[in-house]
Amino acid sequence: MSNCHLRALAAPLLRRGAALLLALAMLLAPALPAQQPADTAAQGPVIRSDVNLVLVDATVRDKSGQVMKLLKKEDFLLYEDGRPQEITHFSRDQMPLAVALVVDLSGSLEPFLKPLRYATLTALRVLKPEDQVALMTFSSDVELLEDLTHDKRKVSDHFENLRAEGSTNINDALFLAAEYLRKEAPQARRVIVVVSDNVATDPGKVNPEEVTNQVLEADAAVYGIKVPGRNPIIARGAVKVMGRDLVNVNKVASETGGEVFDVEKEGSLFLAFQTVIDRLKTRYTLGFYPNGGIADGRFRKLEVRLQPQLGRGGTDYTLLSKRGYYGPRQARATR
Repeated sequence: MSNCHLRALAAPLLRRGAALLLALAMLLAPALPAQQPADTAAQGPVIRSDVNLVLVDATVRDKSGQVMKLLKKEDFLLYEDGRPQEITHFSRDQMPLAVALVVDLSGSLEPFLKPLRYATLTALRVLKPEDQVALMTFSSDVELLEDLTHDKRKVSDHFENLRAEGSTNINDALFLAAEYLRKEAPQARRVIVVVSDNVATDPGKVNPEEVTNQVLEADAAVYGIKVPGRNPIIARGAVKVMGRDLVNVNKVASETGGEVFDVEKEGSLFLAFQTVIDRLKTRYTLGFYPNGGIADGRFRKLEVRLQPQLGRGGTDYTLLSKRGYYGPRQARATR
């Protein structure tokens, strides 16, 4: 049979087949879901499956002050607003770090700028390759000198050309550092390391409560490296007058699960910096899913303890962790 005859016979069959498929599609159409609109904002909140996961970092020291490095998930107890929570995630130094190194450039810090280059160059080297560090400086104003980078040497090299002068605006420095980490490192463990004499002399544009809230909302831990400053009498007098308007670094560190290390007590700037990095690498990360979700914007109080058989907190061990967190202010987490 010729090709022409085959095509002639096949044509009616193809037409009937296409008609049957069209009819079947029309019958099934009501059962199919409606096409999604192009503008997903009109659909209401779209939430990632892991958006409710809350992470809590904790550092545990024994009675002698040594970090307890061999704890397991089963050793911890975690409470939110007094209610026990199931710890579903547990690790130690596995999540990548995003560190904002915030350096005081007021006049009292001048003697420490050169040693800071060596301290950062050496201490930052032990961070994981995937960890990132940004550099911010502050005196009267706050300046971002180096965006988050994996190249830690780029951060250290800045100290060759820094000059110290002006007042000490810690309020704005901590606030802006927290804001920066929140925006630029949403998936990392966020840490602010502030190098200062902690004698704030400039209230800046935000008050201490706003600073603490911003740091907690950014879920960032604050660590301080306190250097001995050379503050004149007039500066110390200003601190007394503006005391309520000036942030207390020790208090913010305590509320976020961090610590402040005094250079004079540690022996040197390098040793203090090395101790901070060691703390970051020995923090436990606990994760849990709160009952009822967290998309209400309110503050949730947290408490972390060890199992009773491991002793009493404050007596047999010291545990540092953030005192709480803010739930998302709105449910629309991703689009």
